[in-house]
Amino acid sequence: MNRSVMPYKISALMAALLLTACDPGPAEQPPLAGAAIGGEFTLTSEDNTKVSWSDFDGQYRTIYFGYAFCPDVCPTDVQRAMAGLKLFEQSAPELAAKIQPLFVTIDPARDTPEVVGEFTDAFHPRLIGLTGSEEDVKAVADKFAVYFSRGEDSEAGGYLMDHTNITFLFAPDGQPLAMLPTDQGPEAVEAELEKWVR
Repeated sequence: MNRSVMPYKISALMAALLLTACDPGPAEQPPLAGAAIGGEFTLTSEDNTKVSWSDFDGQYRTIYFGYAFCPDVCPTDVQRAMAGLKLFEQSAPELAAKIQPLFVTIDPARDTPEVVGEFTDAFHPRLIGLTGSEEDVKAVADKFAVYFSRGEDSEAGGYLMDHTNITFLFAPDGQPLAMLPTDQGPEAVEAELEKWVR
């Protein structure tokens, strides 16, 4: 190899490597891109009005399926998700305003609109609680690939519900984006919102 050419070739190689390192490449795909979850529904909100999924077209949406009488998992998940949203509201208020949080009960027998409203009001002023008939709630849960079932009655007369405990994030066009990492705390939720909400 001609020695006078070597420095040029090395410089060219270094430049190419540097350019490659700076190039972010194709945009990262959302983890749930293309997943067959979500879809149109209509349920009853905490103020007894009908609310549909399409009412929030053009907005990002978070949605969680749980129940107000849940002793631990639901309040913990919802608290962390809404605390993460509040952090995002502080760091990026204009972007956070594009997010509509939703809570759908999986226990409509006990979770009336009033009960759901009391539950959601404890976590975030914009969190909308939704309920409906058992058939309607089951149909919505199926669309979102959410499992739930009623447990055995306790001696005191109450019961627990088994259910999927995932907080989903959806895009303004209603397509799924990601699951919010509520198990990792509010800061992780905020970081996930920062990643996908534009």
